[in-house]
Amino acid sequence: MQSLAIIENWPVPTAAAAVVRADGTLAGSHGPVEHRFPLASVTKPLAAYAVLVAYEEGAVELDEPAGPGGSTVRHLLAHTSGLAYDEHRQTYQPGTRRTYSNAGFEVLADHVARATEIPFDRYLHQAVLEPLGMAATELRGSAAKDGISTVADLTRFAAELQAPRLLHPATVAEATSVVHPGLDGLLPGYGRQRPNDWGLGFELRDGKAPHWTGASSGPRTFGHFGQSGTFLWVDPDAGAACVALTDRAFGPWAIEAWPPFTDAVLAELRG
Repeated sequence: MQSLAIIENWPVPTAAAAVVRADGTLAGSHGPVEHRFPLASVTKPLAAYAVLVAYEEGAVELDEPAGPGGSTVRHLLAHTSGLAYDEHRQTYQPGTRRTYSNAGFEVLADHVARATEIPFDRYLHQAVLEPLGMAATELRGSAAKDGISTVADLTRFAAELQAPRLLHPATVAEATSVVHPGLDGLLPGYGRQRPNDWGLGFELRDGKAPHWTGASSGPRTFGHFGQSGTFLWVDPDAGAACVALTDRAFGPWAIEAWPPFTDAVLAELRG
C-alpha cells in the first residue's frame, strides 16, 4: 500500500506500519516490521484480551469486585473504577465518571493473577501471545504500559480482533461496544470528550472530535494509542485494521500526522 509510505515523512527516528484485512491477509506493510518498540498504552488492549480469556475460562466474572470501593472487572476495563490516572487511590464512586487509569489496569492484572494463580505476564503469554504466534511480544512490568512488540506481531493481534479465535465473537463484540454509555471524560492528549465512550479495554471512535484516528474513520472504529508514539485501530466498516509503531513520544507531531495518515490508508482501501 502506497499510503503506508507516509510514515517516512513523520519526524521520528524509526517507524513501521502495516494494514491487515478482516480476513487476516496483509494488505501492506512499510518499515522495519520486526523491530521491537515499547508499546506504552497499546499494552492495554493486549492485557484486556487476556482478562477476557480469563473471563471465558471462568477464572473471573466481569461483575465481580476487583478493586477499591467495590469496583468490578468491568469497571476497571472500562476506566470507570474511580481510580486515579497513575495512583492507587479512588477519586470517585465506580460507574459515575470515566477517568483513564493506568492504576486500574495494574489492579486488574493483580486480580487476574490471584484468580488464576499465574503471574499476569505469564498468563498473558499463555492466553494470548503464544496462541497467536506473537513470539517477539512481552510484558515487562505494568499491564497498563510496559509491553514491547513489533508491527508483525501486532498484525496477528489485529487479525484476531477482526476474526476471533481465542474468544467468542460475542465477547469481542461486547468488548468493542460502549460500556457505561453517556459518561464524559478526558481522552489523554485530546481533552474532554462528551461522551468519552470506551468498551472493555478498547477506546471507541464514535463521534469524538478531536481524535487520533481519521476524519473518515467509521464510528465503529476501536483501538488504542500509546504515549510512546504507537497506535492500533480496527475499522469494521473498512474491513481492516492498522498498526503503526514509532520510537518518538506522542505529542503535537502525532496529533498532526496520524489523522491524515489514517485517512490516506482508508482512501486506498476503499479504492
